[in-house]
Formats: sequence, structure tokens, C-alpha cells
Amino acid sequence: MSRPRKRLAGTSGSDKGLSGKRTKTENSGEALAEVEDSNPQKTSATKNCVKNLSSHWLMKSEPESRLEKGVDVKFSIEDLKAQPKQTTCWDGVRNYQARNFLRAMKLGEEAFFYHSNCKEPGIAGLMKIVKEAYPDHTQFEKNNPYYDPSSKEDNPKWSMVDVQFVRMMKRFIPLAELKSYHQAH
Repeated sequence: MSRPRKRLAGTSGSDKGLSGKRTKTENSGEALAEVEDSNPQKTSATKNCVKNLSSHWLMKSEPESRLEKGVDVKFSIEDLKAQPKQTTCWDGVRNYQARNFLRAMKLGEEAFFYHSNCKEPGIAGLMKIVKEAYPDHTQFEKNNPYYDPSSKEDNPKWSMVDVQFVRMMKRFIPLAELKSYHQAH
């Protein structure tokens, strides 16, 4: 059975201006070094603040019907909630930068579920990574819209992760609101 295509921000689509990168600084030595370099007074409070920052991925999917090679690729957060154990694979990503983001995702990290290519795009909910990157099976299925004849099973090009629904946002956050926050900076 064909699975709907899901994309990371930064892939092709109408949601220009959004980044597939994490939304906050990740908890790493590099992040701490950036804070320390920007502030000559190195306090333990600053170090603790950086350690407590969380990071989220932004992963997008299309909540409205769209045919790709005869297959409907619709997949909304409601579709994720309806899956067994509210878990599914995030497959069909065919953009190299987005694929690399998938490969960088770690178990337990969270991602915003972003509805794209629809009447009102925006962040609908939160999900978490429950399985790290592994080969995307759809690249090998000849009848799948995301089949890639140049990809080989012994050297797959494309990856996917498994995600699980965490919760809906307290309110839908539309793209227009996200842009206003960006412009305010």
C-alpha cells in the first residue's frame, strides 16, 4: 500500500521562508561556545540556560488531497492520530537537504507537525521521533509514486524516521503569525 508523502521544511513547496533546521539552539558544546564567545562574563546561570534549551524539528505534510502519480498523498495530523499507536513512518521525502535532516534526528526529539500546501498552512501539533533514520522502503517499490530507480537496496539514497503523535497545539499557529514573529526580530 502506498504511503502519503511527508516533507521536511526546506523542501519544494509553497512554504518559502521556513527552515528545516531546529527551531532553537541545540544542547551542544558548540551552542555553549557561541554563548560564551558572545558574553565575556561567563556565569553558571548562562551555562544552565543553554543546557535547558530544547530543540524541535519542523516537519510538514499536506492535509488536503493531492494526487501524485495517481495516489492521494494527503496526510494530516488527524491521520497520524488515527494510526495504530498513533505512530507511522515519515516516508516519501525526496529532497537531499531534508533527507539529511531526517538522518540527524535522534530518538525522543520532538517535531512540530506543520500543515503545508493548504488553505491555511501552519503548525497543528507536536510529535516525537520514535525510531531514528533507516532506509525508506518506498524508494524500492515500483508502483509507489516515490519510487527511485537509481536507488539500490545495498546503497539506499533515501531515509525515513518513525514518528508518534504527542499532542495537538493549544491553538493552530498559522504561517502568517509565524512570519510576523520572524519579521519582528
